[in-house]
Amino acid sequence: MEIRKVETDKKRYLDLLLLADEQEDMVDRYLERGTMYVLRDDGVKAECVVTDEGKGILELKNIAVEPAAQGKGYGKAIVDFLVRTYTGQYGGAAGGYRRQPRHHPVL
Repeated sequence: MEIRKVETDKKRYLDLLLLADEQEDMVDRYLERGTMYVLRDDGVKAECVVTDEGKGILELKNIAVEPAAQGKGYGKAIVDFLVRTYTGQYGGAAGGYRRQPRHHPVL
């Protein structure tokens, strides 16, 4: 399992992004200014996008796990990675939370 920063062509993960944020125009509002990571384990299993909101606030804008890979610890692994990566760099974190059903269809 490895987690990599995505520097270019972030939209190639649009199907996965849309699992967490169902409107492409909403994804477009933060995708390019955000920092994106993908978790790979014999293929991409999860992704997340974080943004610097200023004043020491980091926001988790999007996090999603492939439906077939849910419940296997990939979401926890990517959150743990973010905590390790950003601890000490920000005074606070923010994020909305809306759990999607495991069988949520890719739009």
